Amino acid sequence: MTSMSEKTATAPRGDRATLALVAASAAVSMSTVSKVLNGRGGVSDSTRARVEELLHDHGYNRRGTSQAAALIELVFSELDTAWAIEIIRGVEAVARQNGMSVILTESGDHHSPGPEWIDGVLQRRPAGVILVFSDLSAEHKRQLRTRNIPFVVVDPAGDPAPDVPSVGSANWAGGVLATRHLIELGHTDIAVISGPDDMMCSRARVSGFRSAMDAAGIPVQEEIIYGGNFHREDGIRRGIELLSRPKPPTAVFAGSDLQALGVYEAARSLGFKVPDDLSIVGYDDLQIAQWAGPPLTTVRQPLIDMAEQAARMVLRLRAGNHVGTMRVDLATSLVVRSSTSVPAIRS
Repeated sequence: MTSMSEKTATAPRGDRATLALVAASAAVSMSTVSKVLNGRGGVSDSTRARVEELLHDHGYNRRGTSQAAALIELVFSELDTAWAIEIIRGVEAVARQNGMSVILTESGDHHSPGPEWIDGVLQRRPAGVILVFSDLSAEHKRQLRTRNIPFVVVDPAGDPAPDVPSVGSANWAGGVLATRHLIELGHTDIAVISGPDDMMCSRARVSGFRSAMDAAGIPVQEEIIYGGNFHREDGIRRGIELLSRPKPPTAVFAGSDLQALGVYEAARSLGFKVPDDLSIVGYDDLQIAQWAGPPLTTVRQPLIDMAEQAARMVLRLRAGNHVGTMRVDLATSLVVRSSTSVPAIRS
């Protein structure tokens, strides 16, 4: 088996000189620098931080692609969702076309991977990393860049920094499409069950809802705009709250298809029929949307296309090519099915 020190010894001459300078500046051995580079243990936190800083300061960047595994690492905060399956399908398609495999990692939350993740990825040395929702700390970005591991964020939770490549969708426009559809059917009492307030996609969809209501001259009822977490259980809970009000809304715009299906269940449990008594619009257009009873009207977010775009972007970066624009937003569209209709006349 090849040792870490032997791998360092095969680095290009310029890299060896830089690593020797880093080792001398940090007053550590070349073996210690190698451990830091490859995410190995046996190095104190203070020494690791000092070596990382010197690698960055000296402009070290592991050149060449021979040391990278033929892998794209796909990082989720949660894997057990139909949403995740769509992203995986898109990345796998591009990886397969390029003779590569995909490794799945579940770590952290929708803001950043867990602290344990970075050491693992440095050991695995994938050709590139795709993070779903998550952004990266400045330190993690520096660590990946010194190892020549490119990264792209899919559907970023926040507003990504200018130096972070990302692929998303037109969430504001999606919110407008969903709301305008309900307004055109005659709805004015429209509730919203959104995602987390600290996620950019959630805020953008609610902003689109507000814009469509304002353009139509319909007052927004703030008391029936709820935050949530995009999950089915959230749709059930919030749906029961909404439909138990003295004057229930005639329509609900849900932040995800899973939430929308939760509202279906809430409606059934309280004796409301969809769409006769309640119109529901979801978001994402997962496969389960068309299998619902009745089939769900939803905003199509091109998840597979987003994933494919991110994978191609990572591979272009890996090859040393420019990606053009750093922020790509793909178009959303409305898919009208049977869960929406004109509002019922209530006494």
